[in-house]
Amino acid sequence: MGFGPGRSPHQALDALNAGLRRKRVNWILDADIRGFFDNLDHEWMMKFMEHRVADNRILRLIRKWLKAGVSEDGEWSETKVGTPQGAVVSPLLANVYLHYVFDLWAEIWREKVAQGDMIVVRYADDLVVGFQHRAEAERFLGEFGERLAKFGVEIHAGKTRLIEFGRSAERNRKQRGEGKPETFTFLGFTHYCGRNSNGTFVVWRRTAAKRMRAKLLSLKQELRRRLHEPVGVVGKWLKRVVEGYYRYHAVPGNIVVLGQFRERLCELWRQAVRRRSQRRKPGWDQLRPVFARWIPRPRILHPYPDVRFAATHPR
Repeated sequence: MGFGPGRSPHQALDALNAGLRRKRVNWILDADIRGFFDNLDHEWMMKFMEHRVADNRILRLIRKWLKAGVSEDGEWSETKVGTPQGAVVSPLLANVYLHYVFDLWAEIWREKVAQGDMIVVRYADDLVVGFQHRAEAERFLGEFGERLAKFGVEIHAGKTRLIEFGRSAERNRKQRGEGKPETFTFLGFTHYCGRNSNGTFVVWRRTAAKRMRAKLLSLKQELRRRLHEPVGVVGKWLKRVVEGYYRYHAVPGNIVVLGQFRERLCELWRQAVRRRSQRRKPGWDQLRPVFARWIPRPRILHPYPDVRFAATHPR
């Protein structure tokens, strides 16, 4: 689960990869909860907190946080559902909520209902469930919707998918005359079935296209805002941004996409620099040394997920 001490998105990604490779998973439920942070029920939230916290002062403080309200155009309005947007406590409260609504229930479902292999990975409100049998996946999806409804939230039907995915997916779909296995996105990465050089099944990951487009758009807007700043100042800022981007996305198998990200960023910066002057518009030959100095080339910064998972879970 996300936002807990010592928990990171990459640990969740490692756990998902290990589950897909070590368990007999053939179907993936890529579930999305509609407007989770906006629809969290306050009364249920307080019941869950009372189950864990005995200090009434803390409980009163949490209730005040929940009812902090929102201010729009200078007018305050009370909030009866959801967590305060931007509040540091919101992810923590949401995590407690989903622990009771989803985690405990899913664990019991796996132990008492599932006949085949089943994996469950959640980080904050982003979750993926894998199944060996399609019938069990469909049953889980139906009961999951009923479970959420009891606690004031619902599945986003348009964003929730059940797809065939796993070591046997490509072979099974080929036998049925269907195309390649579908992909799914989890924590900013698109996951797809593949094979390594030895022909062994692996789960490859690349930066989700939507996520990369959004990042490039935000950088384009900021470059325009910094249009008349010295090139060195802009370069120092871009270097920090790109290094931060690589620290999250530089996973094995993603180097080509990171290279595309760098190329597009260089083009955006080139366009911005050329707008600075109507007379002298520097060309690529002049700008390449600048890009080489300030925009680092990508390199893999994370180990293979099974290696790190084995190190953190030696049993």
